[in-house]
Parts: sequence; C-alpha cells; structure tokens
Amino acid sequence: MNKVSEIIGCITDIAPLKWQESWDNAGLLVGDANMLVDKALVTLDVTEAVIDEAIEKGFHLVISHHPVIYRPLKHLLPENTIERAIMKAIKNDIAIACMHTNLDNSYLGVSKWLADKIGLKNLEILEPMKVEEDVVTGGGMVGELEKAMDEKEFLFLVKKNLGCDALRHSDFLGRKIKKIAVCGGSGFFLLDNVKRCKADAYVTADIKYHDFFEADGQLLLVDAGHYETEQFTKELIADVIIKKFCNFAVSISSVKTNSINYFV
Repeated sequence: MNKVSEIIGCITDIAPLKWQESWDNAGLLVGDANMLVDKALVTLDVTEAVIDEAIEKGFHLVISHHPVIYRPLKHLLPENTIERAIMKAIKNDIAIACMHTNLDNSYLGVSKWLADKIGLKNLEILEPMKVEEDVVTGGGMVGELEKAMDEKEFLFLVKKNLGCDALRHSDFLGRKIKKIAVCGGSGFFLLDNVKRCKADAYVTADIKYHDFFEADGQLLLVDAGHYETEQFTKELIADVIIKKFCNFAVSISSVKTNSINYFV
C-alpha cells in the first residue's frame, strides 16, 4: 500500500506541477493525499463510466490526463456528467489526480511519446522554455524519420501508428517528408515554431478550418485527432508508476473516452 501522494509524486518527479500552464488545473483534484491505495486506474478522461469501472474493480485512485475539474464548479449536484462522476468518486472513496499541461511540457511527456509512436529520431523540444538551470522544458517535439517518404506514405504511417479512423490535412505540396514536428492535443498555437524549425510536416489536433490556410505552401499540416495524439499518455503514466513502484498494480481503463466518432 502506498499513499496517494507517493503515487502522484513519481509522476510529478518528471513533470512538476509548477510546469503546468497558468490556466490549467493539474494535481490531486478529489480525495485525500494521505489515503493508502494498492492500485491505480489510468485514463485520458474522467467520465462516469470510468468511475463506474473503478468502483466495480475496486480502484480507489484514478489518474487522468485531462482535469475532471477544469472550470469552477458553482455546486455539486447530479445535473451533469462531470458532477455525477465527482459525486460517485467521493461517495466511494476514490481519489482523482490529473496530470495535464505539466506532462505536456515535460521532455519525457506527451509529445515525446507521440513522436516515438510515429517513429521520429533526434528529438528536441519544439518550443523550449528554460525552467531551471539544468532543466529545459516546453511544448511539442521535433525530430526526423529514418528516411524521407512521400506525403501519402507519411499519412498512411501516421494513420496506422496512431490507429486513426481518419486524418485531416492541408494541401499536398509534392515534397518528401523527413523533418516532423508534433504536439499532442491542441497544438496549432505552435505553428510559428514549426515554421521556424523548417519542418516538412506538423502533426497535432483541433485545427480549425481557416487554420489550414496557414500551412501557406510551407509544410503539410496534419490533424490526427485530440484523443489519437494524446492516447499514449495512459501508457506513459502507467509506465512511470510501474518503474517506481514495482509491486503497485496499475491498469489502463477499458472505457473508450474518445468523445468523437466518425461515420465513414
């Protein structure tokens, strides 16, 4: 048995909470930091179905990427799915911790796992931000494929390796793809950094219609989906905990929390 704070602590060792963005709400959001637990359920999002799974399987700690409490709650009533999930967690002594932009901004975090899944090498942080004298953190990642490939071949690679149902992309430019920038989740805000590093393609999510024009003949802009580009965060969190606490049980939730479906 370990304290909730000890389990959370091994994640914040590689992604301190002070690295989160000012608008974020990462950390322990529900429950007692001193409560003893013997296993954790890891998910990308906290939904009612995830809490039901935790109750059914006897988990008293749920760790997610996205915060279950993001906007301020004016009350706690069974009027919407977030409030019902929190109420169920409290009633069943389930602590909920969320590791969001602190994990996005870690070199060992979300974008590195995305880059690894695509198969990029020679990785560097896309938007580096020096936090401490010997630690560099920041958003996104840039790296290279082992060998250049044409645009369609690259899109097939991304679709296969991320398990995407579909990809949205800017116009083909008829160029080879070698240098790739990535950012898990909503990463369009990093496009200027992508252009400065002269990447051939940028894989991220939540790109709006008019944003695709910003590719401007300079690169291939690829929207692979928010869930799809962040899904490996579950493996990341589980891996960190298991390496630190070899006798602590960690399970990845079997609940599909991707809120977007495709009719093809």
